[in-house]
Amino acid sequence: MGSQEVIIIEEDFILIRFQNDENENMMVKRPVNQGLIQFHFGIKGKAKFVFNQGTYALELREEHSLLLYNPQKELPLNLEIGPNTWVISVIISIKKFHALFSSEADYIPFLSDENQDKKYYNDGKISPSMSIVLSQIFHFNLNPSIKNLYYRGKGYELLSLYFNRTEDPNAEQCPFLIDEENVMKIRQAKEIILSNISEPPGLQELADQVGLNLKKLKMGFKQIYGDTVYGFLFDYKMDYARKLLDSGSYNVNEVGLKIGYSTGSHFIAAFKKKYATTPKKYLMSMNVNT
Repeated sequence: MGSQEVIIIEEDFILIRFQNDENENMMVKRPVNQGLIQFHFGIKGKAKFVFNQGTYALELREEHSLLLYNPQKELPLNLEIGPNTWVISVIISIKKFHALFSSEADYIPFLSDENQDKKYYNDGKISPSMSIVLSQIFHFNLNPSIKNLYYRGKGYELLSLYFNRTEDPNAEQCPFLIDEENVMKIRQAKEIILSNISEPPGLQELADQVGLNLKKLKMGFKQIYGDTVYGFLFDYKMDYARKLLDSGSYNVNEVGLKIGYSTGSHFIAAFKKKYATTPKKYLMSMNVNT
C-alpha cells in the first residue's frame, strides 16, 4: 500500500515523499510538533488532510500546494492519499524558517510582526519552476553519500521558489526559462488528452499542438507525471470508468463508449488489466457491499 520516505535534512527540517501507485487510498498518520510550518505539494492525483477527528478536511489537488501553520496547537498529519497520487511535504520549524528570511520578514505574509502568533493557511498553484524541482526530488539517481546534500539543496530551492511571488516565466534573466516553457507545454499536453479522452490525438499530433518535438514531449511527460502519455491517459480513463460505474447511471457498454472504447470487449479487457476484475463483477461487488 504505497510508500513514504522521510528525509531528515537538518534538525527541525524534514522532507517526506509519499508515493501511492496502488488502486486504493493510502492512509498516513504522523505527529507534528507545535511551531512547525507545513508545506505540501500535490504532484499528481489527489490527497486530503483530515483534522479534528474527521470534522474538517482540506483537499490537496494536483499541481497545487498547501501551507499550514498554527502556533497555538499541534497540527498532526492525518493524510488520505488517493490512488496513483504523489505528494511531497516539507516540514520546518518557525525558528529555522524565520532565520532564513529574517532580513526579509515583511516579504513573507505570516512572518510579519502582526501575524507571527496567528494561524496561517494558503492554497496556491505550483509554478513551472517548482514542478521541475519536485520532479527532480522524485526522479533522482545519486550516490547515497551525497543524497542528503542533494535533498538539502532541493528543499531550500523549493522554499525560495514558493515565495518567489514575482516569478515571470517570460523574463529574460530567468535561469529556468527553457525548462519552464517546456513544463507549461507538457501541462497543456496533459489538458488536451484529458479533454479528448475518447479520441486523443496521436503523439506526433499532440507534440505539434503544444509546440514541442516528440522526444521532449515523451521525456518531459514521463519526468513530470511519472508515466508515458498514454500510460497516464489509460490510468485516468480507468479511474473515470470506475467512477461512472459507481454512479449507477450507466451500463458497462455506455461507460466503455464514454471513454473511447468502440466495443464492449475492448473495454472489459482494459478494465480487467487495470483492476484484475471485469466491470460486471466490479458492479456486483459494489452491490454486495452497499
